[in-house]
Amino acid sequence: QVQLVESGGGLVEAGGSLRLSCVISGSVSGINAMGWYRQALGKARELVAVITSGGDTNVADSVKGRFTISRDDAKNTVALQMNSLKPEDTAVYYCNINGRRFTGQYNYWGRGTQVTVSS
Repeated sequence: QVQLVESGGGLVEAGGSLRLSCVISGSVSGINAMGWYRQALGKARELVAVITSGGDTNVADSVKGRFTISRDDAKNTVALQMNSLKPEDTAVYYCNINGRRFTGQYNYWGRGTQVTVSS
């Protein structure tokens, strides 16, 4: 069974940094993309950053220049380095992977980690 476990969230002052990490366990192959999404209270879940199997990245305009996504295929992890954090970055951050294997397409989510940025 595939599991995604996020870590690294917490409370930080505006201007500070956090590094989120997501460990992927279980039998998974054919990953197309790994990504981070976030959901603030009362708002819809939104894409933060995604990285493809080829290493291409896509970062939301709201975090461009501040957040960096990376992946380590040997360790089955994906990380999100967040710098210059702002109060509006406060949200639950979710790890996601999607891809395709012989049984069909798949899309897995972690349970999320809370990031709170104080002003």
